[in-house]
Amino acid sequence: MTVGTRPRIRRARVRTDATGAASTALRRMLESPRRPARVLAAFPTGIYLEVRTELEPHVIAVVTGDATRLPNAMVVAGSMPQVTVGDEACVGDGSIEVGRLSLRPHRWWDPAPPLGPVDPARLAASLPVMAGLCGRSARRPGLEGNGAAGLLAEGCAQASLVKGVTAAEQLVGLGPGLTPSGDDMLAGTLVALRHLGAAAGVERAVWLADWLAAAVTFDARGRTTPISATLLHCAARGEASGEVLAVLRGLAGRQALEPALHRLLRLGHTSGADLAWGLRIGLAAVVDLGGGSEGGSEGGAREH
Repeated sequence: MTVGTRPRIRRARVRTDATGAASTALRRMLESPRRPARVLAAFPTGIYLEVRTELEPHVIAVVTGDATRLPNAMVVAGSMPQVTVGDEACVGDGSIEVGRLSLRPHRWWDPAPPLGPVDPARLAASLPVMAGLCGRSARRPGLEGNGAAGLLAEGCAQASLVKGVTAAEQLVGLGPGLTPSGDDMLAGTLVALRHLGAAAGVERAVWLADWLAAAVTFDARGRTTPISATLLHCAARGEASGEVLAVLRGLAGRQALEPALHRLLRLGHTSGADLAWGLRIGLAAVVDLGGGSEGGSEGGAREH
């Protein structure tokens, strides 16, 4: 050591313990043995962690209360840790470790709560209301005018597996961004078919959701982004963001529809509008398949 210099002290890496509210969609992954993960994307209000598994893609969103509460999210108080894309992380044994933060869930929330029984006539009455609100919005879907979107609406309204699956195959991964427009539209359609179909007792809508879910999740990891593939798997199970669930409750008469739909439409550049378009397609299909009012499907199948 040179005379007059101080010995260098290596500082220990200190972790900060914190808790968050976690989606029940994450329970199995968090309670499994620890697995390595990596930072896939980092923003001021959220960090996306990719956990590689053999069966299906797993991306976990660690977000603040200001971010969209995705169905694969843990919501924490405070700011995000300073991390960069590619940084290592760990998930499992009851916690998420990323940067200097060690997170454990202190409560759980359900990303797929059942709506309860809904009068099909209420859904039929909600369809033109939703179509009008979406039509007046300045936020437009990313695939407006796309033929596959029209085919999806037609296939769902007719419970046609050939048309529905053909459209889904064309839409998976279609469009730019972390969640392409085609995936957002499919996610909205899936959750609407499943939740509204179950609530209104329209079994054919739930049956259709099962088949479309199998089509869009098959090899989703190889057809779209990791984040979007994870969200498609969530939608296949009926799991959705808080904003989407609020619109479903609005359609079922559990809360005001207009403010819930406005909040959804504001999401992202086109994500909210794409999700809303998918919800309209699913809603129109439930109305048609349940023997709703004549012409009910026209707003979902032919508009755009």
